[in-house]
Amino acid sequence: MKLMIVVTHLLGTGHLSRALTLGRAFGAAGHQVFLISGGMPAPQLNHDGLDILNLPPVRSDGVDFTRLLDETGLAATPEYLTARRAALCAALRQFAPDVIITELFPFGRRILSAEFTALLDAAAILPKRPMILASIRDILAPPSKPAKAERAKQIIAQHYDGVLIHSDPALTPLEVSWPVTPALQAKLHYTGYVAPPPSGPHPEGAGSGEVLVSAGGGSVGTPIYRAALGAAALTPDLRWRMLVGGKDASDRIAGLRAEHDLANVILEKARPDFRQMLYHATASVSMCGYNTALDLLQAGTPSVLIPFDDGNEVEQGLRADSLAREPFMQVLRSADLTSETLAASVRQVAGQTSGAGSTGQFDGATRSVEIVETLLETHS
Repeated sequence: MKLMIVVTHLLGTGHLSRALTLGRAFGAAGHQVFLISGGMPAPQLNHDGLDILNLPPVRSDGVDFTRLLDETGLAATPEYLTARRAALCAALRQFAPDVIITELFPFGRRILSAEFTALLDAAAILPKRPMILASIRDILAPPSKPAKAERAKQIIAQHYDGVLIHSDPALTPLEVSWPVTPALQAKLHYTGYVAPPPSGPHPEGAGSGEVLVSAGGGSVGTPIYRAALGAAALTPDLRWRMLVGGKDASDRIAGLRAEHDLANVILEKARPDFRQMLYHATASVSMCGYNTALDLLQAGTPSVLIPFDDGNEVEQGLRADSLAREPFMQVLRSADLTSETLAASVRQVAGQTSGAGSTGQFDGATRSVEIVETLLETHS
């Protein structure tokens, strides 16, 4: 099978990370994979073994997803976006895939609708029409207007052969965040969660007995780090390790250290062995993105989840509420985030029994390969 995966991440790198994990699973099964990425470069992610085309990159203007910026930080011009579409459609014609997977679209990425629609229209007139599937995470941004759900329904009916939902329906069915009609229901295929294999404990026990604080790169995580510094001052008996990501990590660490320089706090850049450290931690403090949530579930780490909710974002809040059914996970809303509430929440979860690997299905990449292979056998 020749598989083309098309993904554009606009803020974080979770969408690209999941697409790469999928691509590696298809490659391991002997299929030819061509991944087209339209977001900013993410060299920290594992790109090994995949044929990748990087389109002229775009990103959102912070949490404003109605405005696209180019790699220089300026507004993406019509000419810039036209060049992306041309490169995408040219790659499609040259590769001639048997299967196309569009990540998130048409349930999201509406600002790139012209680009994805051009791809779908070009695919429809290929000598051999490829099977077309959408790939979505467990929780979507619910449509703010009925017209948005209606438009997605029309695109799916016209172009799509199926929808891969990377979720456990027992924990987070699509209905939690999106209206599911009978016609859409007939095209849904739950794969389980798309996660890399469990990392297992750290060989050196790094993170043992610590409160691990992670909030990604960029300014959106700053309130969490500041509250954690205050919480550390209130809990001198606990050791806190704050892992700061992003290109400006060194400057952010210096700024945080200038605010509080505490004996029980370690401030350092994000580490590649973070997933292994989770197995030893007293507790984790983090946002609740898809990949982070899976890391915590796999390790069974007692966790305080602070869902990202800037710009009326609700995805992480819905996911956190679903995960909070686990006794070792607690949700702390950003509006309620203070040093005092964070310290109290960490104290509460730290005493809970974790359940490493006990919740959900984590073989979503492998299951996706099996589902697509089965669907392709009957595709005409």
